[in-house]
Amino acid sequence: MTKLSVNINKIATLRNARGGNNPDVVKVALDCERFGAQGITVHPRPDERHIRYQDVLDLAKVVTTEFNIEGYPDARYMQLIREVKPAQATLVPDPPDAITSNTGWDTIENQFMLRDIVAELKEIGTRVSIFINPEAKYFEPAKLTGTDRVELYTEPYASHYHEDREKAVKPYVEVAQLAQELGLGLNAGHDLDLHNLAFLKKNIPYLDEVSIGHALVCDALYYGLENTIQMYRRQLEI
Repeated sequence: MTKLSVNINKIATLRNARGGNNPDVVKVALDCERFGAQGITVHPRPDERHIRYQDVLDLAKVVTTEFNIEGYPDARYMQLIREVKPAQATLVPDPPDAITSNTGWDTIENQFMLRDIVAELKEIGTRVSIFINPEAKYFEPAKLTGTDRVELYTEPYASHYHEDREKAVKPYVEVAQLAQELGLGLNAGHDLDLHNLAFLKKNIPYLDEVSIGHALVCDALYYGLENTIQMYRRQLEI
C-alpha cells in the first residue's frame, strides 16, 4: 500500500498572509489525519515564510500518523530533528532562497557529506529519505550513504505527462526497479495531482509513500479537504 502524506506548507502560507492563526495549521493537520491522510509533511525554511519552526514543535506533540520533516540538513534542521525525532527526515538540496524544491541531490559529489548526516539521523531513530532525480547514476551512491529510502523528484514526470505519459514515466520505472534491486525504499513527490498520480502508481506499484501539498490544497478549494484527501487515496488504490 502506498501511503499518502499531506504537505501542509500551503496552509501555513495562507495563515501567514494575514497574520493570526487562521487557518490553524495544527488543526488542519489533525483534520487531514482524521480525513484519511497517512502522514503529515512539512518543509520549514530558514525565512519561515510558510511553516515555522514553532509549528513543527507544536505538530510533533499531536501528529499520530507518520511525521515527515523535509529540509536542507544545516545545523538548525539537524537540531530540529534531534528535538522532534520524526518518523522520517527527507533531505533536500535546497538553497535558503529556493521557492520550492527543484532538483535532487548529486549523490556522487555529496556522498560522504550525506553519509555522515544519514548516520547521525539514524542514530536519533529517524528514517531517512534522500530527494533524488530519476537518473540511474545517483542511486548506487545514494545506497552507499546508508539512507533508508529515496524520494523521486517527479516534476519532470508531471510536466510531460500530458504530452506522452508513457515516455514521461519510463525513466521513473527504470530507476524504481534499480532502487528495489539495491534495497532502497521508494517515495515520490513534486507536482503530483489527481490527473497523473494513478498512472505513476500503476507503473510503480511498490511506492512506499507520496507527499503531496500544493495540488491537494488547490483541489480542496473546490472539492473540500475531506473529499479531496479521499480522492487522492482512491488514486493510490487503483
